[in-house]
Amino acid sequence: MTDATIESAKRAAAKQAVADYFDPTASNVGIGSGTTIVYVVDAIKETSTNPAIRFVPTGYQSRQVIIKAGLTPIAFDSLPEDVLLDVAFDGADEVDLELNCIKGGGACLFQEKLVAERARKFVCVADYRKKQDRLLTNWPTIPIEVAPISVPTVLRSLRTLGSTKPELRTTLLEKSGPLKTDQDFFIIDAPFDKLLIAEDVEAGKGKGDGSDGTWEVNKLSAAIKGLTGVLEVGIFSGLNGPDAEALRSTDGVKTVTSGQKPVAVYFGMADGSVEVRTATK
Repeated sequence: MTDATIESAKRAAAKQAVADYFDPTASNVGIGSGTTIVYVVDAIKETSTNPAIRFVPTGYQSRQVIIKAGLTPIAFDSLPEDVLLDVAFDGADEVDLELNCIKGGGACLFQEKLVAERARKFVCVADYRKKQDRLLTNWPTIPIEVAPISVPTVLRSLRTLGSTKPELRTTLLEKSGPLKTDQDFFIIDAPFDKLLIAEDVEAGKGKGDGSDGTWEVNKLSAAIKGLTGVLEVGIFSGLNGPDAEALRSTDGVKTVTSGQKPVAVYFGMADGSVEVRTATK
């Protein structure tokens, strides 16, 4: 497919996602990173330029997109601690049937996860290349943000977990050294075999805990996050925003659990249509 087809697909998905989930009377809206999010901001601007809406970026690039559109940015850490975002829009590198996502190809995964977890609803916008049944089908690696001093230790640990050839991400000019995130951390890209979802484990297609070489999405995310030196993992899984909010409001349950999985994913297709995957119970 041509670049023009891909960009047209992104634009179509962005327009429908904004039409369905953006409220012009909202107070706080999260804005993710990447090429697709530019079309989301364009669609929001066409809908409303209400200066009272504050847009929370996930990094330098998305902040510039917000400013260029004439919208009002606000830093994530400037939000009052009890304030949730009405909605957050972001892209993904790959999405499976359960709406688990791989993110971090643009090296903004830590701030993207902060914003997704702060939103009542996270809505993902992508093109048809990102629509898969399982993670690591087409996208080759899991991005992991790590402290620079921990790189050798984390690389060794990832190999122990079964990653075949984890690598430190460098800049386009290798002589400039490792790519740095907005936190001045590094990114490791770790390949694993195609990840299982819950129904695969239930069907006996693998244990999903790494003991037989198979990993289920949530278990691998937890295993990597538990490595000393890892700031964040580019797997967005578990609860979505509404499910997390319902859990927090349950009598007797005291938890800081937040949702990081989207409630809906909008895929712009090559033929100009838009396919939507939504959360299922």
